[in-house]
Amino acid sequence: MRKNLICLNVFLFLILAAGGCKAQSTAASGALSPDVSHRIQTEIRSRYSVPQQVDISVSAPESSDVPGYDKLIVTFTHDTKKNTFDFLISKDRKTLARLEKIDISQDVMSKIDVKGRPVRGNQNAKVTIVNYDDFQCPFCARMHATLFPDLINAYGSKVKIIYKDYPLREIHPWAMHAAIDANCLADQNGDAYWDFADYIHANHKAIAGKNPSEAFVNLDKAALDQGEKHHLDTQKLNACVKKSDESAVRASMAEADKLGVDSTPTLFINGEKISGAVPEEEMRAILDRALSDVGEKAPAANAKN
Repeated sequence: MRKNLICLNVFLFLILAAGGCKAQSTAASGALSPDVSHRIQTEIRSRYSVPQQVDISVSAPESSDVPGYDKLIVTFTHDTKKNTFDFLISKDRKTLARLEKIDISQDVMSKIDVKGRPVRGNQNAKVTIVNYDDFQCPFCARMHATLFPDLINAYGSKVKIIYKDYPLREIHPWAMHAAIDANCLADQNGDAYWDFADYIHANHKAIAGKNPSEAFVNLDKAALDQGEKHHLDTQKLNACVKKSDESAVRASMAEADKLGVDSTPTLFINGEKISGAVPEEEMRAILDRALSDVGEKAPAANAKN
């Protein structure tokens, strides 16, 4: 499991105006001095453990809606990737605050595209588990072993489980290739996809080989074996595997980034975000609560007295 290079803690900054609201000037207090700009960058780098290879830049202050504070845009740059965050700075330039706005206008699950994705469990279940998965991630393998077979056997009639792709290419060199091969299987048969996922998560050492090139060969063989087992269109499967098209996987990664995914595994259970490999007992409690929220009873073995 790996955190992204930039992972900011969130500070909720609330200002209560004593005696009611008063109209105040919204004009920014002027440009930042080099000394203040330097202190901002130093404090942010230290407070949020920003790696040295990530560049930090601070915009000129702009007026904000928060009395006594101006807005700053802080940009984090690493290679070609940029992330921006809004900060507030007091007009006397002595206090920095992080103000995060959270969009609750739309249900989280509606932002996840599951069209055409293989499903395990009950297609019509009221509880949906979406797991952003990395086939090479050891924590994902642990989460997969927790979900299958015990939890799916216990909850299968009450939940549906869908995997999306989030390969961490920087540290897992064959994860992208595995996701592509899995999707080639999914295009023809959902059971073939799940059998492939079961095999890969349970056999990391056998797949990895001595180097990424050997891993690619092993992955392709595993995919073709599943194709033969499930009587798929071999010619179509071979063409898909050889094409090695990353576009669908990258679309899933971009979607995950927008949802704030920064590690694997990350699950969304009816909108609740769960990060990391959750132990089975904790997972059962989460599922029981989700079922209760939609008016469903937990499986008999999990019902509380």
